Amino acid sequence: MTRPPCSLDEVKPPSEGSLVEYKDGRLVVPDNPVIAYIVGDGVGPEVVESARRVIDAAVKKAYGGSRRIVWWELVAGSKARELCGELLPEATLEGLRIARVALKGPLETPVGTGYRSLNVTIRQVLDLYANIRPVRYYGQPAPHKYADKVNFVIFRENTEDVYAGIEWPHDSKEASKIRKFLAKEMGIEIRSDAGIGVKVISEFATKRLMRRALEWAIRNGNRVVTIMHKGNIMKYTEGAFVKWAYEVAVNEFRDYVVTEEEVSKVYGGKVPEGKILVNDRIADNMLQQIITRPWDYEIIVAPNLNGDYISDAASALVGGIGMAAGLNMGDGRAVAEPVHGTAPKYAGKDLINPSAEILSGALLIGEFMGWKEAARLIEDAIRKAIRDKKVTQDLARHMPGVTPLRTSEYTETLIGYIEESG
Repeated sequence: MTRPPCSLDEVKPPSEGSLVEYKDGRLVVPDNPVIAYIVGDGVGPEVVESARRVIDAAVKKAYGGSRRIVWWELVAGSKARELCGELLPEATLEGLRIARVALKGPLETPVGTGYRSLNVTIRQVLDLYANIRPVRYYGQPAPHKYADKVNFVIFRENTEDVYAGIEWPHDSKEASKIRKFLAKEMGIEIRSDAGIGVKVISEFATKRLMRRALEWAIRNGNRVVTIMHKGNIMKYTEGAFVKWAYEVAVNEFRDYVVTEEEVSKVYGGKVPEGKILVNDRIADNMLQQIITRPWDYEIIVAPNLNGDYISDAASALVGGIGMAAGLNMGDGRAVAEPVHGTAPKYAGKDLINPSAEILSGALLIGEFMGWKEAARLIEDAIRKAIRDKKVTQDLARHMPGVTPLRTSEYTETLIGYIEESG
């Protein structure tokens, strides 16, 4: 097996595969695409290996051997430090640029390095501006009365807001300069012991995120797109977010959408047949609405921080983030990764539930690459495993009398369901 590249002159994708291309705003996927993968840290190697095996089985079953994935390993995190002497080699970023599609395991956020977060760095460097997080019920044990009514896709802006990391400690020279500037130029006094951060939300980033959300809704037959924001308080950042999102809806997707205000004033309170309802909700209200009325929501569009909050809260309704998939998407480029972290206490023990990584891979090949038949086989296999109580320890502990499967056993179970499917 070829060692993953550490330097730019070593970046050479596997010759037996063909690269995914992006032409005229459209993804061009060959029958033997090169997909990069990063195993990540903690439980990452286990869940990524499981996902690759399940995805390969689904592709083989769905297309009878006419399509196959050629996997290309890149490194980041602890494995990159071991092999290359740094946490995120430029070779890895270049490999991700070349491959365009990638499956990534969770990465530990390093302490005391130049990287605030390897995950955030990858998203920002590659301009993966849409963090897409489906929240679905597969029959798993869940605490919520209406878990079976939960079916959200959250579009979280990935590059701005407080996650841009524009901040300074309270005792820094930069913070002192900002305090003096605000006091002198704008009459705003900030305490000397206050850290300072900048919240950035732009028209450009907001509008491109909303476009992707509406395109998804049209493609998948969704009936409502909700803009989540705290614009009643942060009027010129999150308030602008909701304004710009509505502008995209009514100016660029007029034939497909109707706003909640239009429904009330023009259509007598009833959404016209075939139209997508675009509405908005204040963030704190949204967090309780998904609990009390989950059936009212399908696509949720949010700034970075709100999107993080609501995706984890929504995942809790259906049993937690062990089943929570994620896809970081830009224009012609995507990196799939689970919502959960590295879970180091389970690393190497063959105990972790790999479903979130597997479902992330299904999202990559199904929604981004268009191989929906293979993605459906994967989702159906997970539903069957839960139905038959063939699950890992995180779910089995909520199923009286069920003996948990190990990660490897669960993987084999899913592959078996896929191979047996009609």
